[in-house]
Parts: sequence; C-alpha cells; structure tokens
Amino acid sequence: MSEKLKVGILGGTGMVGQRFISLLENHPWFEVTTIAASPRSAGRTYEEAVGGRWKMTTPMPEAVKGITVMNVNEVDKVAAEVDFVFSAVDMTKEEIKKIEEEYARTETPVVSNNSAHRWTPDVPMVVPEINPDHMKVIDFQKQRLGTARGFVAVKPNCSIQSYAPVLTAWKEFEPYEVVATTYQAISGAGKTFKDWPEMEGNIIPYIGGEEEKSEKEPLRIWGEIKDGVIVPAVSPVITCQCIRVPVLNGHTAAVFVKFRKKAVKEELIEKLVSFRGAPQELELPSAPKQFIQYLEEDNRPQVAMDVDYENGMGVSVGRLREDTVYDWKFVGLSHNTVRGAAGGAVLCAELLKAQGYITKK
Repeated sequence: MSEKLKVGILGGTGMVGQRFISLLENHPWFEVTTIAASPRSAGRTYEEAVGGRWKMTTPMPEAVKGITVMNVNEVDKVAAEVDFVFSAVDMTKEEIKKIEEEYARTETPVVSNNSAHRWTPDVPMVVPEINPDHMKVIDFQKQRLGTARGFVAVKPNCSIQSYAPVLTAWKEFEPYEVVATTYQAISGAGKTFKDWPEMEGNIIPYIGGEEEKSEKEPLRIWGEIKDGVIVPAVSPVITCQCIRVPVLNGHTAAVFVKFRKKAVKEELIEKLVSFRGAPQELELPSAPKQFIQYLEEDNRPQVAMDVDYENGMGVSVGRLREDTVYDWKFVGLSHNTVRGAAGGAVLCAELLKAQGYITKK
C-alpha cells in the first residue's frame, strides 16, 4: 500500500471537487482514494456520476474513474476510509458547518474550500505564505470539539488572492486605506461559457456576498490569536466592488492604496519579488518558487498570458504607479480555482502535514 496519505474529496463531482482531483493526480504526498457526493451520485463510479459534466481542460485522471462515489452524508463510513478530507460540498452554509464538524469529530481533519467556517473564531483561515502561524488555533478548536486529531481549517475567498499578498508584502509601509475593484471569472461561480452563455460579451456588476468577503477576510488573515480565537486586524480599511466578467479563469484586481510611510516604486517592487513565506521555506510540493512576480509591461498582467504563472499558484502584479488621490495604484491577477480555491486548499493541507497536524490515522 502507498505511503501517501489517503484523501477523500467531499463534493467531488462539482467544479471545485474536479479541480481537487486534477491537482492531486500524481501528488507526492496525497492520494485520492475516496470521493463522496450527494446521495443521487452515490453508488455510481466517478466517471458515471460526473458524466458529461467534467469541466477541467485536462482529462479526468484514470485513477479516479472507477472509484465508487460514496454518500457524503454517511460521515462515519466515509471517514473510516481516509486520513483526511478536502471539502467542496454544495450545501447551505449551516449544513456545511454541521457536516464539516461531524467529519472533524470522527478524528478526520477537514481542509475546506467553503466559506461556512471562515468566521468560526477557532478555525484558521489561511494563505500559507501570509499567516501559517494561525494553524496554532487548531489546538483550541480541538478542545472545543473534543478531538485528538480532528479539526477544520479553511482557505479564504478567491477574490482577495490578487491583492492581499501584495498588501502583506508592503506591510512595513503601513497601508491604511485601500480601494479595490475585482474583475472575476465565471469559474468562480462554478460555470463555463457552455453553462452560462449569457456571460459572453457581458459584465454583471454584482456577485452576492463577495464585496463583504473581499473587505473583511484580509483583516482576519492579518489578525492574531488571543485567548484561543483569531482576532481580526483593524487596519487597513478596505472598500471593494466585485464585478463578474466574461473570462473563464482568473480574477483581476485594480487597487488603490494609501500608506502611512513613504515608499518609492523600486522599494515596492523589490518587496513584491522577494516576498517569501513558509511554503517556500519548507519547499512544499505545490508552493510557487516565486510567489509574486512583477511585470514591467504596461499591458500586463493579462489573463491570457499570466493566469497560469507558477502553475496557477503565483500572483502577477503590474501597472504600479503613483496616484493623484491615493499614494499608489496597481493591477493584480490570480488564478481563482487554483490559488484561489482547490490549489490554495492543497497548499494548506501540505502546510498542515509539515506542521504535524495531518498524519496517517
């Protein structure tokens, strides 16, 4: 039997579940052995359950085609098969919170792509390059759940990945006011152009709940653990608009920043390209070698040219220039279903393994 950790994908037939499966093909540490989905998919092979709904550009991995899909609601049965699970279930927020904690109570760590637990005070919400130390709150969560190894950890919203790392790299200049507009791909809604033809040649200036997440989640990532919970930071103040655009993959952000401390362009760029975190230090399998790249050309970053930078795990930044109202402005780009969703969760799981939180059962 493989020495790899046995992984289950909860909600494995949906778009993010499919992305998990494609990213974990040939992973050096993790092996997908179990896939769970809604009762209507249970009992069929993965290939049958997905049918013509495979949305990745790469083919369905051969290793998963014959796996019999389990019922995600049969928690004990699914948990008995795996060392830990990734969660991409499509349920109401309350149902997700409940089922993820049920899995955790079976002593099965849950690394979630869902938003349900992002504001549970003792659940870490982590971008591994920014706040790996927040995983320590898991010890307090285990006390609440009454578990020895089971817990829930989450990654943040896809919309913030193109600017929160940039602002983190510039922390020493004390950004205190930020205006961001995000131009978000349709895969963020779990769609392709085939599913959503009305998005072709169209822009929709509203994505439900997205602006609140984009304004608040970075503050939780920059927060600190106090008395067993994560207390969000209070600065910088962020205001956001989120717009759906006719792009398949890749969220772009146009961002304006005010700093308390003066910075010159060369310093700001140097801070971006030299920014490293725990994934780079630990050489985690999915970690980008260089997290943030700066592009000098006036017409970059572009989705068509830059979305797959570092296999979709890196952030591309360009058009950094002084502003007449704010201090500086820039454009950022990140891959929303790789770094922003499944890939970000895989990197979190790799960090948790490196930190000793995820082990063989």
